[in-house]
Amino acid sequence: MTSVPTPIPSRTQYVLDAIKHRILTGGLTPGQALVETELAAQYGVSKTPVREALKTLAGTGLVVMNQYKGVTVRMVDADMARAVYDVRLLLEPEALRRAVTRDASLDAARDALTRADHAADTAERSLANREFHRALYLPCGNPLLGRMLDEVRDQAALVSAVAWAADPSWEREAAEHREILRLALAGDAAGAASALHAHIASFVRRAFPELPAEGRR
Repeated sequence: MTSVPTPIPSRTQYVLDAIKHRILTGGLTPGQALVETELAAQYGVSKTPVREALKTLAGTGLVVMNQYKGVTVRMVDADMARAVYDVRLLLEPEALRRAVTRDASLDAARDALTRADHAADTAERSLANREFHRALYLPCGNPLLGRMLDEVRDQAALVSAVAWAADPSWEREAAEHREILRLALAGDAAGAASALHAHIASFVRRAFPELPAEGRR
């Protein structure tokens, strides 16, 4: 049987993945300038794939493109966190409730939780945590709902990266993740959704205590 060769990622995708990884793991900090010529030299490419990668990252909300200031990593403040987490609070628990009600497989969530527990560094743990949440909402049965949550996924990860840098809370969040998964696997759709809502709300409350009450619901 002839093996199918693994596709080689385009230069733009390579640069996109590299920059995103550095942003979401704190290698590039909020407000930091992203200079096309410098990035091109770092990654051994022309400015074109860098420019295209930055446009994509601007579309996902990770960077800001300004006519006068150039491109910078998006700043994280309470207003930005509230907007992102309001969407998560409204949609993510409902998506999980539907996934449990459908008796959808949550094997991917269990695997992601295991990877997070055995992560070698914060970058690996952060990626596993993102995969855990996505594995909970993706099998909800509504592709549009999944895509809507995917839209804020990177911005939520940026908020988390900033919060974890100031106050690491991995162990507490891991315990909450295990409880959410336990309830979901037990078929308790309402309980799992409630635990997920509390988990998301408590994180943003700890990370941004200055948020007004309506940003904490």
